[in-house]
Formats: sequence, structure tokens, C-alpha cells
Amino acid sequence: MAIGEERPARQRPLSDADAKKLLRSVSEVIVARGKTSRRLPAKDATLDDLRGNRGSFRAPMIRRGRTLLVGFSEAELERLLS
Repeated sequence: MAIGEERPARQRPLSDADAKKLLRSVSEVIVARGKTSRRLPAKDATLDDLRGNRGSFRAPMIRRGRTLLVGFSEAELERLLS
């Protein structure tokens, strides 16, 4: 599978406008935190759902089709890529 766009979070952090545009481009958001994850419709996701404890946007963010995975979860990543 080819990577469409890779964006280093530290060198080019997302702005609020970038994150809103990303949310408008997907229909589902999966937020992974530790061993838990939750799925929500993109229309119900807020920018705070995409942020970590320190206020910056979490990494990695992986978009495949109309689904956005925020944070790392091996199980969710496997589901997303299969």
C-alpha cells in the first residue's frame, strides 16, 4: 500500500483549520488511547478528541478511505489496513 501523504508532526504540526478539514474528509473517527479505543461519527468528533494530554494533536493520525485512526492501537490499525 502506498502512503499518500506523510507529515512529520514536530516539523509541521497540524493547525486547527487543518484538523477541521481532515474531520470533514472522513465519516468515522477511531480514537485510540492506551488499550482502549472508541469509534464515533466524524460529525460528532471535536478537536479535543484529536488532542493529547498536552493539548497538541495526537500522532499518529492515519486516514484510510473515510476512516481516521487517531493514536496508536495495534488491533485498530490491523482492522483499518485489512
